[in-house]
Amino acid sequence: MDEKERALLCLHLTPGLGRTALFKLHNYFADFPAALQAPPQQLREAGLSMRLCEKIQPVDAPQIRGIRRKLEALKVRLISFWDSDYPGLLREIHDPPALLYLRGRLPNQDCFAVVGSRQATASGLQLTREISTALANHDICVVSGLARGVDSAAHRGALDAGGSTIAVLGCGIDRIYPPENTRLFQQLLTENAIISEYPPGTPPLAGHFPGRNRIISGLSRGVLIVEAAERSGSLITGDFALEQGRELFAIPGALQSPNSKGTNRLLKEGAQLVTEPADILHNLWPNQASRQQQSAVDNFADQLDTNSLRIYHQLGHEPLHVDEIGRKCGLTPMEVSAILLDLELRGGVQLLPGNSYIRGQL
Repeated sequence: MDEKERALLCLHLTPGLGRTALFKLHNYFADFPAALQAPPQQLREAGLSMRLCEKIQPVDAPQIRGIRRKLEALKVRLISFWDSDYPGLLREIHDPPALLYLRGRLPNQDCFAVVGSRQATASGLQLTREISTALANHDICVVSGLARGVDSAAHRGALDAGGSTIAVLGCGIDRIYPPENTRLFQQLLTENAIISEYPPGTPPLAGHFPGRNRIISGLSRGVLIVEAAERSGSLITGDFALEQGRELFAIPGALQSPNSKGTNRLLKEGAQLVTEPADILHNLWPNQASRQQQSAVDNFADQLDTNSLRIYHQLGHEPLHVDEIGRKCGLTPMEVSAILLDLELRGGVQLLPGNSYIRGQL
């Protein structure tokens, strides 16, 4: 850890000094080492109470050094709100974490949250896994909370596809909760990410999970709730999603099922209905091909000559008239017609009414 990280960690480990105080200190000092070395009078001017000022320990205090050694042994990174690699969408919410503890690596791709009941049905778990696998196959990172039930199925579905997933904890980054997810926790560390805003050693108390839920939705472009009882904690994630301007999705369930009361109510209130992965993908990523589709496109493109490739790259899911294709590619009408006919016969393009074309399905 460098000097700035050591100072930030020291302040964050101060009992009672939370995200609001860290933002106050940064606004006043613009530098955490300066804040740590400041006299109590300046700290009070920055907005801290005298009682809080008295709790701040020096950076070389034995307790601080011990936690720092533990984090270094676990290969934990600190990412603050002011760092360039802080997640962009999370930065936009009204109460972003000042500090994230990270194990693994954050993926550089869009994220989507999948959450639900800890006592999910077998069909709910299966559908969760299938949807998460499909999202991962489209290079969408699946975000969830590593809880029992739906959360665990969401992470496993992303791993099934060799995709990316982020687990957001409601406890310290050095704690595995629930304990039966130890193996899943270790799998996530290999190529994915586990994050927490809570200091090391923090137990998984009930009051921590609403804060965890705001991060889950804050990281994501949308949130899917698979199964949720009337008072499920997953509905809190849904509330945060709406508050943060995220798209909210839900899976319908049997009217008599307690696990469906929460999701069915969300659907009545305007959440988007999901029965298959396409309901999410067509809404948020309508033009994003799966890995298999992209591989087929790449293989097809490798077989094309220069002019054919030029036309093929102009086409997508929106129809383009043959005259516009010729204008964009700088080719004569005869050249364009001959190339389009060849591409159509090979499955690379599709002719629509009105002499317009789109990409083929290959």
